[in-house]
Amino acid sequence: QVQLVESGGGLVQAGGSLRLSCAASGRTFSEYAMGWFRQAPGKEREFVAAISWSGTYTNYADSVKGRFTISRDNAKNTVYLQMNSLKPENTAVYYCARDRAQYRLRMTTGAYEYNYWGQGTQVTVSS
Repeated sequence: QVQLVESGGGLVQAGGSLRLSCAASGRTFSEYAMGWFRQAPGKEREFVAAISWSGTYTNYADSVKGRFTISRDNAKNTVYLQMNSLKPENTAVYYCARDRAQYRLRMTTGAYEYNYWGQGTQVTVSS
């Protein structure tokens, strides 16, 4: 069983930055792509960013390109989401998730392709 634990959320003013972390249990972290999703009140969960198992490739939602950066440290079983120039509309619960397929060549943006999820961390951006 894989456990994912997010941290780093909080309250920040518009224009500020936060760095989210997601620590994974188990020995197979480096074999799977990882993703970040978010869910705002009254809205569906949406894709934010993903990173390949090796860290070589990344993919971002258009709304965060140029402001958010996903990275991973396979030696620490941790994936990160650096969020800069935050906007009030970025307020949401942010979840990390693990791809259901090993060594996937193309990262997927669909939540159904991820089978392990963290409990989420709240990010609130004030105007």
